[in-house]
Amino acid sequence: MQPVTTSLLSVVVPLYNEEDNVALLTQKIHESLVGYNYQIIYVDDFSKDDTKKVVKALKDDKVHLIELKKNYGQSLALAAGLDYAEGEYIITMDGDLQNDPSDIPEMLTYAVSEEYDVVTGIRQKRKDSLVKKIPSKIANFLVRRITKLDIKDNGCALKVFTKDIAKDLNLYGEMHRFITLLAHLEGAQIKQIPVKHHARHAGVSKYGLERVFKVVADMMLLLFIRKYFQRPIHLFGIFGFLLILLGVLINFYLLVVKVGFGEDIGTRPLLMFGMMFILAGIQLFTIGIVMELLIRTYYESQKKRPYRIKKVSIGGEVK
Repeated sequence: MQPVTTSLLSVVVPLYNEEDNVALLTQKIHESLVGYNYQIIYVDDFSKDDTKKVVKALKDDKVHLIELKKNYGQSLALAAGLDYAEGEYIITMDGDLQNDPSDIPEMLTYAVSEEYDVVTGIRQKRKDSLVKKIPSKIANFLVRRITKLDIKDNGCALKVFTKDIAKDLNLYGEMHRFITLLAHLEGAQIKQIPVKHHARHAGVSKYGLERVFKVVADMMLLLFIRKYFQRPIHLFGIFGFLLILLGVLINFYLLVVKVGFGEDIGTRPLLMFGMMFILAGIQLFTIGIVMELLIRTYYESQKKRPYRIKKVSIGGEVK
């Protein structure tokens, strides 16, 4: 199969404790991209095993290793790789060999020939346990219902981006789960295609059922940013009005009970607790949003990145 582009490709792979997978993954990427001009960017997210040593021992000039100073999580590891990447097309994938690099050429065909900004995979016949499948299905359902964006598999890490879209993605927290949605918000044209999926070759999964709660929290933030970022009064003003209206109705009811029926209203703690819970929930939600926006303002206004790089190696030699 002839390469569909002569442009430089950047394959970005976050790694965390993948010492048994990374050498075979490198081999498979080389086999899949014969004839292409590419670089492989491994981002080691402060692995506790010998992942870094295995990568350096490859002595491969196409392999770039970014070592982070501490464990930042997959989103920031991915962000570090995207920032470093030099290719006109940037491919992202996991380091556990569940994604198949042989799908990359077909995905590139859609990105180059049909000018899609993002080509994302839909994992066929997923080789995962229910502990991973159930949260993924819930997350995909919630994304489709809340955002109206029909992405069938948000959790598939195998994606191809154009450089301009990839460089504009601001990944914080654990937003890598919604990277396709973030690209959509930047105006990207998205194509979904079926891709192969394999059982994990070695190591253990880093995901569990707690992922569902993180997905819901991150989605609430994205929904706020999408709909109310430039007009927050439309959200908070409506909530405030409804709470004031509710308070007026409750007070009017209590006034009628007190004046009209002579009942004692000072011994009804349930009403007070109910109002306290509602107000506390709203306060926590708004504080969370404000803190997220402050973090974004802090980093973006000062051109700072929320990660620190220890060193970068190319072909096993420190750059």
